[in-house]
Amino acid sequence: MSQKAYAEAIHDALVEEMERLPEMVVLGEDIQEGGVFRITDGMLDRFGPGRVLDTPLAESSIVGMAIGMAQNGCVPVAEIQFADFAYPAFNQLISEAAKWRYRSNNGWGCPIVVRAPFGAGIRGALYHSQSIEALLAHVPGLKVVAPSTPHDAKGLLKAAVRDPDPVIYFEHKKAYRLLKDDVPDDDFTVPIVKAVLRRECEDLTVISYGLRAPECLLAAEDLAADGVQSTVLDLRTLAPLDRPAILEAAKRTGKVLIVHEDNLTGGIGGEVAAIIAEHAFDYLDAPVRRLASPDVPAMPFNAAGEEFCLPSRQKIAAAMRDLAAY
Repeated sequence: MSQKAYAEAIHDALVEEMERLPEMVVLGEDIQEGGVFRITDGMLDRFGPGRVLDTPLAESSIVGMAIGMAQNGCVPVAEIQFADFAYPAFNQLISEAAKWRYRSNNGWGCPIVVRAPFGAGIRGALYHSQSIEALLAHVPGLKVVAPSTPHDAKGLLKAAVRDPDPVIYFEHKKAYRLLKDDVPDDDFTVPIVKAVLRRECEDLTVISYGLRAPECLLAAEDLAADGVQSTVLDLRTLAPLDRPAILEAAKRTGKVLIVHEDNLTGGIGGEVAAIIAEHAFDYLDAPVRRLASPDVPAMPFNAAGEEFCLPSRQKIAAAMRDLAAY
């Protein structure tokens, strides 16, 4: 075990998988220089320009090239510099990558990984703070993951590289240097489609993912001091959702709060709430509740505005107290 920051864990996963797979390549804007967040630092010297590819600022081309490489024996990991910039690549992701196995009658997969830094909290304003996971989790054929710890960041990325189908890998940019964790030195993977219980108690259940998951854990500790004991379920995979884990956590307490950083309407929380309402209604002691960012067009640059939008530890704790008292 070694303590690693979130960014280090992602870097290590890429390096280890490239050493294991000579056919693996990474591509994206400025990644030969390490990228904006230094995730690919040192990889050009280690693996050379034939496997660490700088691309033009053209996200559709980045993903399209990755799809073509995957059909010709490569295992490409494409970086979208910020998730906000992924929209030009949606045609490639939705119309091509997601449908490759279906359109070939299960003849071919499309083994690509698309890494995308997402989320707010660094005052990145409207073009560097978006959470777009719900848009892609809606698409059959795409797997979507969003790790909340360095351990899971490494294990899920390794699993994504080894998956025969397209995986969108969302990494929270504020987590890069903020989160640290013990990470195994040996090779390991974290299974895609498996949520994990971070805390298991009896009074209420909180379901989250990404950087909001550790915030929910902190809020749960705050409430524990007042005698309210909370289960915290970290989804980790957003498509497909781990329905058994969601239902088991909901049935355990009968009170559920879903927290995500994306805006409320059409977010992952609505789908989770629908699963619980449809399959665990008889176990509920209160309506399923959601806490998310407001439905505004963009995350403010202003620090006070950004803080107002984000579901903070304090807001999560307040929502939990309100639900516990129901």
